Amino acid sequence: MDRNLILAIVLSFGVFLLWDYMVLGPQREAQEAARQAQATEQTETAAAQDMDPDIGGLVGEAAALTVSDAIAKADARVPIKTPTLEGSINLKGGRFDDLVLLQYHQTVDESSPPIRLLSPAETEHGHFMQQGWAVGKDTQAGAQWTAPEGAVLTPSTPVTLTRTNGDLTFEKTISVDDRYMFTVTQSVTNTSGETKNLRPYSTVTQRNTPEEYRNFMILHEGPLGVIGTKLYERKYNKLKKNKNAKIEESGVGGWVGITNKFWLAASIPPADAEIEATLANRGTTEKPIFEAFYAMPAVSLAPGETHSMQSYMFGGPKDVDLLQSYEASSEQGGLGVYDFDKAVDWGHLFFLTRPIFYTLNFFGDLTGNFGIAIILLTLIIKLILFPIANKGYESMSKMKKLQPEVKKLQERYADDKMKLQQEMMALYKKEKMNPLAGCFPILLQMPIFYALYKTLFVTIELRHQPFLYINDLSAPDPTTIFNLFGLLPFDPTVLPVIGGFLGIGFLPVLMGVAMWFQTKLNPPPADPVQAQVFAFMPFIFVFIFAPFAAGLVLYWFWNTTLGILQQWYIMKKNGVKVELGQRLNLPWAKKNADAAGDAK
Repeated sequence: MDRNLILAIVLSFGVFLLWDYMVLGPQREAQEAARQAQATEQTETAAAQDMDPDIGGLVGEAAALTVSDAIAKADARVPIKTPTLEGSINLKGGRFDDLVLLQYHQTVDESSPPIRLLSPAETEHGHFMQQGWAVGKDTQAGAQWTAPEGAVLTPSTPVTLTRTNGDLTFEKTISVDDRYMFTVTQSVTNTSGETKNLRPYSTVTQRNTPEEYRNFMILHEGPLGVIGTKLYERKYNKLKKNKNAKIEESGVGGWVGITNKFWLAASIPPADAEIEATLANRGTTEKPIFEAFYAMPAVSLAPGETHSMQSYMFGGPKDVDLLQSYEASSEQGGLGVYDFDKAVDWGHLFFLTRPIFYTLNFFGDLTGNFGIAIILLTLIIKLILFPIANKGYESMSKMKKLQPEVKKLQERYADDKMKLQQEMMALYKKEKMNPLAGCFPILLQMPIFYALYKTLFVTIELRHQPFLYINDLSAPDPTTIFNLFGLLPFDPTVLPVIGGFLGIGFLPVLMGVAMWFQTKLNPPPADPVQAQVFAFMPFIFVFIFAPFAAGLVLYWFWNTTLGILQQWYIMKKNGVKVELGQRLNLPWAKKNADAAGDAK
């Protein structure tokens, strides 16, 4: 790590901050003002206002129960059993509020409990999905359904639920594939002698923020949806602090849902249906009820008429291949769910995060190990940037060759800083050298580094993936230097106050050594104080990188190692003496240098 890297980092952040202040900030303010003005003008006939806003019935009012007590409290349930899912459907409301992902565990230990995605409304962090018909303002969210005795929902045995409400007869046939998608075929029959008006709707609800929620800046968690052809998102905290931050949009097709870091619960209307969607907090700041909701146009049923429709609900991991398989058309074996993979937070640098992910996923599948995939990805990035990096390293090599001349100028104009700068610039111009050229490769590395960081952080594919001694590439290095990398029988990270700074694993230390080694190849700053600061930077970065995902540290270590080899080659090619032994202050190197000086 040398002065060029520090300058590159400062310049990068300066550009990002200036762009946010000058361009993105005013755009956000204008969009927010327009959205709030639109919300003020909406009338009581809007879909979300036409219906009972408390879609969850008693959510937010009832005392919180444990998951097991809430499940047992239900009058009747239909079990769900598939190779990937286990749970039950609450016949009160026909609500999906009990769903466990069997193939995903809470920790890397396969014996740890599986991930619970959905839980009853009566629990503290209730999370559920529901589809139905609203009659006027009544969503009938708490209506009781009946199912055949002994019914069990499996991929080979759909279940049909029925109920009657006055002169209306409802039927709901639910099927499930062997992965994570439920198909819901609903019908309603008007047995009265007059016309009835109903509106199909669906909701995904989250009571309070999830227990594992950490409010990461680079990750979207909360209600989201593709409405028509555009993605809309609202974070938990934004809706919690400001209920007016809700989103109300309409379009043809799409989907709505609530996402957490790796998991998604989503409701999907018919692809050609016009929907009015809302992403909102239906509760209060203290007791939020987050909701992703859509309603379709009202259906007018003449006496004796039946209306049917088919929609979907998804509850599972945000595996990109899985989501894209549902995006595919029916001819390709999919459902045609538009932009379903946008449930993954690709970010503003999606043009980098997507290619990085696809490359990483390809090599992961090819080699069977994502650690090797990261090494191969790093090599590809290095090859792509090779010509530009060469220019930067050539500039550094020329700088190193000019060090004796620069030192003479510093001695000659030690008391005249302005004259010194003028003479140095004249020297650079004479030698046709740009002292900032060494920054360009690093400036290019910064967005790539951030995109890789985001990719490793938000995609589930690297979750619990091992490499050598590392058991999870998406988590920090599990070892620490302060117990000799596990040789001593105690965990220093559990110490109060300072424990968080002691999780410095083997890989971050290796990365720090590589960075320190690279600094020895670069010309040192003229100022002795600056030279000491820059010499210490690799050690600072060891502490900075220690809590990062091990996969990201692996990338930076391997990238630095390849950079050292490339820089060494360029220096030799340009006739620069590396003199690494002297730069590392090795005793025998110093002795040989003194002997050479005496010989002269």
